[in-house]
Amino acid sequence: MSGVNYGKMLDDRLAELERTGAKPTLLLHACCAPCSSHTLTYISRYFDITLYFCNPNIAPEAEYVFRLAELKRLVRELGMQIPIIEEPYDPAPFYELAKGLETLPERGERCRRCIEYRLRMAGEKARTLGLDLFTTTLTISPHKDAQFINECGGRISQECGVEYMYSDFKKHDGYKHSIELSHKYDLYRQDYCGCIYSKQNREAGKDVARP
Repeated sequence: MSGVNYGKMLDDRLAELERTGAKPTLLLHACCAPCSSHTLTYISRYFDITLYFCNPNIAPEAEYVFRLAELKRLVRELGMQIPIIEEPYDPAPFYELAKGLETLPERGERCRRCIEYRLRMAGEKARTLGLDLFTTTLTISPHKDAQFINECGGRISQECGVEYMYSDFKKHDGYKHSIELSHKYDLYRQDYCGCIYSKQNREAGKDVARP
């Protein structure tokens, strides 16, 4: 689906909901508070949202706990009554999928497998909960491949039987707005994507993906 305008697809969906007054249930996979900030303020009035914190790539455990705490604080300070489902910290699935790919540069096959795993978990959770749609905050980052994320979400949707909501949350200055909200609420903006390999690259002075 190369060349697809995923931002317009989201705009069209929101316009339809505005017209009909419908408010479907949505599982929103959240990678961190900064990426969730704009996303929540942009779409919360259109959906009955459940946040899903499932990020086994994050290391060390203290980082995982802190990012989750910041997400919870953001929701409180936004004054939103949104439930947050959190997976217990278990990095084993990530290290399993990363085997043999440890030395690859970021945004490569290891990262694609990581994103696919988290989207698959989100789709299955949405199916289990009986929700209408699922999507992820990951498309807000200019360091992430929105086309891959959306294509992956579409494939997983066919597997799990729950509609995937296509998006490109960085559109309409979404990424810029997330930075503004991070400053407003004094959110922790991590300087590496999450995994130990990203952390090692950052410590070595290499370019890394970040929110």
